[in-house]
Amino acid sequence: MSTDTEGLALDDTVVTGMGVVAPTGLGRDEHWTNTLRGASAIGPVTRFEAGRYPSRLAGEVPGFDPAAHLTSRLLPQTDHMTRMALVASDWALTDAEADPAQLPEYGMGVVTAVSAGGFEFGHRELQNLWGKGPEHVSAYQSFAWFYAVNTGQISIRHGLRGPGAALVTEQAGGLDALGQARRQLRRGQPMVLAGAVDGSPCPWGWAAQLSTGRMSEEPDPVRAYLPFDAEAGGYVPGEGGALFVLETEEAARARGARRRYGRMAGYAATFDPPQGSGRPANLERAARAALDDARLGPEEIDVVFADAAGTSEEDAIEAEALRGLFGPHGVPVTAPKTMTGRLSAGGSALDVATALLALREGIVPPTINVSRPRPEHTLDLVTAPRRIPLATALVLARGQGGFNSALVLTGPC
Repeated sequence: MSTDTEGLALDDTVVTGMGVVAPTGLGRDEHWTNTLRGASAIGPVTRFEAGRYPSRLAGEVPGFDPAAHLTSRLLPQTDHMTRMALVASDWALTDAEADPAQLPEYGMGVVTAVSAGGFEFGHRELQNLWGKGPEHVSAYQSFAWFYAVNTGQISIRHGLRGPGAALVTEQAGGLDALGQARRQLRRGQPMVLAGAVDGSPCPWGWAAQLSTGRMSEEPDPVRAYLPFDAEAGGYVPGEGGALFVLETEEAARARGARRRYGRMAGYAATFDPPQGSGRPANLERAARAALDDARLGPEEIDVVFADAAGTSEEDAIEAEALRGLFGPHGVPVTAPKTMTGRLSAGGSALDVATALLALREGIVPPTINVSRPRPEHTLDLVTAPRRIPLATALVLARGQGGFNSALVLTGPC
């Protein structure tokens, strides 16, 4: 590993741009302002008639007008989720002052994660098939619903001919996409656009999430999603996420990049054993491996952005992992996703964006609405903005089916 005179590894992965589309705001600044305010974006579902479903709340992205950002040619062939991802990719590249046309032909890749694909698009076309006949099904159905559609549409839009990938590990996917991007950079790729924008606010996607038995049925938005709380009763789904421009430090310097949000210092992923096996969950193992990858000890982590599943069983597993790693009340823990709901793959990507902004500003954003944290969890749960020195953050994510991922971030270079 080569280093410069200040000891910074030139193949370190640095974040030079971000694009955020979230229930808490369109764009980085609006999202950060509302997050610090503790402004909840959870409310009644508006994208479809949810009155007949037991769960009727969601974190929806407000004021998103795709026609204001995308050409009319793209609109008929894209799902709502993909439209948000395309806009986030535009904003990330602009933020990084990165022009793919100025790079070598294969100089930029793209890695995204998603859990459901373009289910809203697919649901509409299935309705057309059942109600009107096959001649009314869009030809774009062949790809608009697909899990890899965001990677494909982003690469086409920006002419990105470098390595491409699409990952499906549910909530863990946002971190896994960044981990895969870092592998590409270490193999010699100078720049990768990576992250996740996800969400399926439609009856098809809703039915899939209801089948897990983990969605909250509480009608009050203030009480519906309470991770680590004595009244935790499930999660509220949402939509949105974040995309990032990632580069090696050497490549960023070579093109004169002016901004560094921070550095991806460590990443690891594990898989849980089958339920009923009697073997422990592996979230703590993933966190320890990420710290080892970053060459940091637990005492060097300043804040944890929790997965915050919102069910008593899953919250207890995460609390046990944090207690095993840091000790009781050993590190500030926050879950800003209490303002947005769980955004599937986009949730952990949004946590990364929030963590990077927290490191830059020296403020831990709050976990809202949690008024009765379970004392047995022994967590230092941050329920109001807390200004403390911040140099490192650990982001945790768990995906349905046993996926665990952990990412260590360090502050601006």
